[in-house]
Amino acid sequence: MNKYLAKIIASDQEGLQMISACSSGAKVKIADIKYLSSNKVFLLSIERTKVESDQEDKKINSICRFDFVDKVRSKNIDQSNQETVLELIGIDYLKNNDVYEINLIFNNNSHIALTTETIEARLEDQSEIK
Repeated sequence: MNKYLAKIIASDQEGLQMISACSSGAKVKIADIKYLSSNKVFLLSIERTKVESDQEDKKINSICRFDFVDKVRSKNIDQSNQETVLELIGIDYLKNNDVYEINLIFNNNSHIALTTETIEARLEDQSEIK
């Protein structure tokens, strides 16, 4: 495993903020957004700039994964055009009674809201983009 491939696991606000900071500005193709409802897993394949290293311009393919997701709602995302590339601006969440709503905020006022009973997210680097 290369030393520059990160793996961040978040189970609270701090961890989620860390993932948000690392993936801010990441490019996401609509085709690379998947919700596996039977497993309650939401996956996002992103191309991000490695902000946490010295090499500013290093681009990395990463998987952002959320577990225990009961429901997914999207706004202003045209799913019929799978090639559209969105830019991830950040991730935040609200707690509403016993459930969390994790918001993935993209450019063009589009977002995806994940309803989940617990924060369980991970950002795992897959490969460097040469």
